[in-house]
Amino acid sequence: MVQRPWRALLVLAALLAGCALLEVGQDFPSPTADMVQAGKTTKADLRRFFGEPYQVGFDTGDLTWSWFYGKKLSQGELSKELTVRFDARGVVKSYSFRSNHPEDMARLR
Repeated sequence: MVQRPWRALLVLAALLAGCALLEVGQDFPSPTADMVQAGKTTKADLRRFFGEPYQVGFDTGDLTWSWFYGKKLSQGELSKELTVRFDARGVVKSYSFRSNHPEDMARLR
C-alpha cells in the first residue's frame, strides 16, 4: 500500500494548527485608576472586577493576589499581569500592572 504525500502534509498541518494558540490564565479587564486604589479597594471589589486570582502568596509578609493572562499566537505573544498587596485589614496596600496588549500600550504610554 502506497501512502500519498498529501496525507502526511495534512496531518502535519493539523498538528501545527493545534499549536498555533496557547493560552494561560483567564482574561481579565485591564485596571483603570478608579478600579484599584490603595487604602480603599477591598478583596471583594477585586473579585467583582477581575474574578478569582490566578495566584496567591506573600511578599515581605503582605498577602498578595495576582491575575495573569498570556496568549501565544503564531505572530507573537500577548500578556498582562496585575499583582496586588494587601494590608492587615485586607485593603489594597499597593499594586502593579504590566501589559503588552496594544490597547494598554496606547493608553498607558
